[in-house]
Amino acid sequence: MIIGVPREVKAAEHRIGLLPSAAYQLTQRGHRVLVETGAGAGSVYPDGDYAEAGAELVQTHEAVFSEAELIVKVKEPQPEETQLLRQGQVLFTYLHLAPNPNLTQALVQSRCTAIAYET
Repeated sequence: MIIGVPREVKAAEHRIGLLPSAAYQLTQRGHRVLVETGAGAGSVYPDGDYAEAGAELVQTHEAVFSEAELIVKVKEPQPEETQLLRQGQVLFTYLHLAPNPNLTQALVQSRCTAIAYET
């Protein structure tokens, strides 16, 4: 499986969806892990930690979303991210759908499988 970890774009969100130790476990089991450059910086995980864990560093958000079969994030996708989701792709993140019907509709339209941490 190709697992993508984009940089969080929501304001003031500095966490990352996957730690280097988890990236290592996944790559050791034959999965590809794509991490957007700088994604871990706000959580004090430099790109080198991910590279050492076997993850591939990619330069753009679009590259993560276009290649990954599974997207692992922390916060709900922002409008520019929902446009990058596609049918057959799995999104695993906090979704916070109750107060956000527009996000719910965007996820339905993308035809991705969205799995919420909070459920």
